[in-house]
Amino acid sequence: MSEHKIDLTVNGHRHSATVEARTSLGEFLREGLGYTGTHLACEHGVCGACTVRVDGVAMRSCLMLAVQANGCAITTVEGLAKPDGTLHRVQQALKDNFGLQCGFCTPGVAITLATVLEDNPSATTSEMEEAMSGHICRCTGYQGIRRAIRQLAGEPA
Repeated sequence: MSEHKIDLTVNGHRHSATVEARTSLGEFLREGLGYTGTHLACEHGVCGACTVRVDGVAMRSCLMLAVQANGCAITTVEGLAKPDGTLHRVQQALKDNFGLQCGFCTPGVAITLATVLEDNPSATTSEMEEAMSGHICRCTGYQGIRRAIRQLAGEPA
């Protein structure tokens, strides 16, 4: 298998590594760099658990090869909170509204919602819910996530 040298920035930290051509970005983030908040589940791009931000765009890290991320800026769920530990407003809304249960899907959900709000700080409930259509959560029944979305949109939760 061919190996390739890559350089990328993850959550503001530069990393250089040599990876096999077939290594997914999600696998590299988890196993190569220790960013274990990125969860790999279906590995077909269906569930959304592995969602990370690549150069400002929410992407399924199971469908992207690590070599494709060469030169990119990646944000994982670990990069959302402030350095002092203060949660990102999306993380706080999910916490406030019990929008997580087992937590497996939560990192991808948080990245997607944070990306929507970064692109459009006044995103509506329906815009955020539409973005969430690509995520599967087996534990919450979505009600806590929907309440968190309403809170983020400035509507009554």
